[in-house]
Amino acid sequence: MQKRTLGNSGLEVSAIGLGCMGMSFGYGPAGEKSEMIKVLHAAVEQGITFFDTAEVYGPFTNEELVGETLTPFKGKVVIATKFGFNIDRTNRTYAGVNSRPENIKLVAEESLKRLKIEVIDLFYQHRVDPNVPIEDVAGTVKDLIKEGKVKHFGLSEAGANTIRKAHAVQPVTALQSEYSLWTRQHEKEIIPTIEELGIGFVAYSPLGKGYLTGKMDVNTKFAEGDIRNKLPRFTQEALKANQTLIELINQFAERRNATPAQIALAWVLAQKPWIVPIPGTTKLHRLTENNGAASITLTSDELQEIETASAQIQIEGTRYNEQMEKSTGL
Repeated sequence: MQKRTLGNSGLEVSAIGLGCMGMSFGYGPAGEKSEMIKVLHAAVEQGITFFDTAEVYGPFTNEELVGETLTPFKGKVVIATKFGFNIDRTNRTYAGVNSRPENIKLVAEESLKRLKIEVIDLFYQHRVDPNVPIEDVAGTVKDLIKEGKVKHFGLSEAGANTIRKAHAVQPVTALQSEYSLWTRQHEKEIIPTIEELGIGFVAYSPLGKGYLTGKMDVNTKFAEGDIRNKLPRFTQEALKANQTLIELINQFAERRNATPAQIALAWVLAQKPWIVPIPGTTKLHRLTENNGAASITLTSDELQEIETASAQIQIEGTRYNEQMEKSTGL
């Protein structure tokens, strides 16, 4: 597995990371623990050194799983986690954002314990809190870095002005936001901003929450509790309308003797050398398939062909509804 460096920070990670959320949260019932441990161990064996979790995934259960499983690899892997939600610690439920300094400090202490580590490699603000100045958030993380509890500061789904303000107080190592062949709104302003500032980009849902694998159609049903049941892009109408993009990806998959998922990930990798996709999976064979994308290099002609063709495709449905856009931890 090749390595990439996130921006100017010097934080080196595998070119493809592993999003761990779906093992515990978001896509229906949590995976069987023993099976998830196998997937995490296989990821390390296949060269993945970058693992993404958050306190809100569960809540707490995903950090507990990652912490327990990756303890034997301490010092050899990079674990990113996140703060920024109001969590009821008794009922393990969450509602609304909370990036008050006292909450950030509390989350850091608790995450260190659950992850069984002495320092958090990358600590993201999960969602921007409109009630707390970003300068205060960045200042709090700066203090945690000085105390040796955090190594790097990250933001998730933040706007360009917020990124600039935060970066002026404490250099931002990485921005994590959704990015794929069907979610490209960050190309207009966000990606140029972080390129200017020397900030890395971590792409979550690089496979469009599974859609870009080509395994879904109008008859696809999701389990109870699966977030996709509520998303505009996963209605029957949208699933049908967006098959045009899948057909495009399939053309290149056949041409390169690859799978649609590998082409979709190879496209993300080709955009910038400091972009790291973190596809999630609960299946060993999908893990291996996804990691195979690191060995696929799309040519400039292929990239231009994809660009020209995809520009003619109108994506049906927004990625989240308005309420979820503001509050989701996904």
